[in-house]
Amino acid sequence: MDFSTHIRRTLALGVPLIGSLVAQMAIQLTDAVMLGRYDVVALAGQVLGSTLFTLALLFGSGFGWAVTPVVAEADARGQVTDVRRVTRMALWLSAGFGALVMPLFLLSGPVFLAMGQEPETARIAAQYLFVQGWSIFPALGLMVVRAYLSGLGRTRAQFWAMTAALVLNGLVNYALIFGAWGAPELGVTGAAIGSVVSTGAAFGALAIYAALTTPEHAIFARLWRPDWSAMGRVFALGWPIGLATLAEAGLFSASAVMMGWLGTVPLAAHGIAMQIISVIFMAHLGLSQAATIRVGNALGRDDAAGLQRAASVALWLSAGVAVPTLVVLVVLPEPLIGLFLGADEQSRAAVVAMGIGLLAAAAAFQLVDAAQVMAMGFLRGLQDTRGPMWIASLSYWVIGIPLAYLLGFPGGMGGVGVWLGMAGGLSVAAVALQRRFWRLAAKVEG
Repeated sequence: MDFSTHIRRTLALGVPLIGSLVAQMAIQLTDAVMLGRYDVVALAGQVLGSTLFTLALLFGSGFGWAVTPVVAEADARGQVTDVRRVTRMALWLSAGFGALVMPLFLLSGPVFLAMGQEPETARIAAQYLFVQGWSIFPALGLMVVRAYLSGLGRTRAQFWAMTAALVLNGLVNYALIFGAWGAPELGVTGAAIGSVVSTGAAFGALAIYAALTTPEHAIFARLWRPDWSAMGRVFALGWPIGLATLAEAGLFSASAVMMGWLGTVPLAAHGIAMQIISVIFMAHLGLSQAATIRVGNALGRDDAAGLQRAASVALWLSAGVAVPTLVVLVVLPEPLIGLFLGADEQSRAAVVAMGIGLLAAAAAFQLVDAAQVMAMGFLRGLQDTRGPMWIASLSYWVIGIPLAYLLGFPGGMGGVGVWLGMAGGLSVAAVALQRRFWRLAAKVEG
């Protein structure tokens, strides 16, 4: 298979995945924008509650993400039974994890108070999670079904499902947050209901699509029957993915805390800069997920040369996104930051000045972030998850966070130093993960 064919097939998988990831991100943005216009205190409570929910979701999603490489390999080998077994048991593990964390969501009020949060903010966050928490079940189920379909190369349906969920979430939010169209005005509870409804609808739609379009796998038939061997395989692959994801999320959470130490303006600039690079990151993440599928398929075909070529093409495509966006971040920082600020905002000039420095650091930041997430995708395609977990944990927590603190505070570099410290941790991860993949790929027998 030549490079042009690899490019076409990677883009055919990656573009819909990128679109679905952007839609998923837009759902969270919609919640924030609508609640911000409704009541700032309600927004603060929602942000606090959703932070806890997201951390739990990220860890639990590891079981879903483990499905893609296994299904991609099994599908290439024609092993229909393996596809069914791992998908069913991923649904089991996801449901079990959801049941495990639900008490935390339902009783989160005392937890937030123990963390030193303001009583009113803690109350609203607990109120939000009491409803929003139930979406953990469809959210994790959605991750599994999306991973299953991705492993089979069916990515377009995910884009349409997530886009529809975005629209539905916006409509339900508007009705129930503000009391529009004769609906009750529920504020933050309305936003939580919108999340439950839209997530449940997306899961239901994709589950029906999967059942109708892949009847040969019958992934929902006899779902109640345990398969301990398949469950063990998914668990062994999934929990390291969840922990590696948490390690990276912890790096960004710690950076937000440090920026908060510097004051309101640096924290606001940090939040805006993170929103900008997060949109860019979705392109790299989508390509990484496409690479997981392509590498997994090549592994199933015992195609060592095709495996390495699939990774190389995905890496070049990621670079093709990184270079022009790097130029935009350096050349046009002020217009980008201005999109998030009102013209009459008193602190506009200070936030823009701080944000320009952060986006300059982000230019280097996103290159190494792209490299590490691509390597993660390659390694998942090889079903290698424990090594990457240790690399991520050490790079982000032992190197990235301490370096961010040292550069930002003792080093006197402030917010830019915090961001350069994060970039340092990501750089170590990128080099170590890329090195690990190419070393393992060289050992795959053709």
